[in-house]
This record gives sequence, C-alpha cells and structure tokens, in this order.
Amino acid sequence: MLINWYKLSTVRNSKLVWGSFLLVGGLLYLEIGIPVIHIEVPCIFHAVTGLYCPGCGITRVALSLLKWNFYQAFRYNPLVFVLLPLYLTYLMANKQGMSRTSHIIMTVMLIATIGFGLLRNIPPFDWLAPTIVDYKSL
Repeated sequence: MLINWYKLSTVRNSKLVWGSFLLVGGLLYLEIGIPVIHIEVPCIFHAVTGLYCPGCGITRVALSLLKWNFYQAFRYNPLVFVLLPLYLTYLMANKQGMSRTSHIIMTVMLIATIGFGLLRNIPPFDWLAPTIVDYKSL
C-alpha cells in the first residue's frame, strides 16, 4: 500500500500530520541518533563563549524524560518546567482572543528566559547550570 504524501499534506489536519512526523523524527533522533550513533547537536553558544545559554541541557531533559527521570531532567534545565505551563496558558489565552493577557504572559516568559540565562552563569547561581545528579551521594 502506497501512501499519497501529497494528499496527507493537503488534508485539513496537516498540522497534526506534520507534527506527528516531527515527533517521530525527534524520538528516533533521541533514542537512536544520540545513544547508538553518537550524533549530537552541540551548543554553539557554549562552545564559543563557555557560558550556558537558557536552552543548554534541553536535549538531555528530553532524554531524561523519556526515561521517566524527572529529577535529573529538572537538574539539566529547570526553565523548561517553568515555561511549559506558561506557554500552555499563553496558547489558551491567545486562542480565546485575550491578546492583552497573552502579551503579558509572553513578556513574562521572555524576562524569565533572559534572567535564567544570566543567572545560571553567575557563581552564586551555578546550581542552575546543567548538572548530572550523582545518585550514590543521595
């Protein structure tokens, strides 16, 4: 049975179809590309500056979440767990036509991201840097 890719891309739910393709591709990358083939996407910002960007550790967050290790995922990048509920709230407010509320939420997310990116590179807040948890010491 052949799949008509053109028809799939023109159906009403094309976002769902393409989102599913991206999800499957992402899962294949996380489960096969990184552990088996060792193809990783390095953080260019960290490689050039030695500083952690707000997104450093997100791939490791995804890998930890696939293993149901929420604490380790949080230690790699806690910003993800703050931004996810804010982003879902933003989407709902935007869909309801609450443009002022959605603008406020987007501003809060932007300030949180910039603040997190700055704080995780200051020594008193080095606990915000991507960290591997040593379960033997717990």
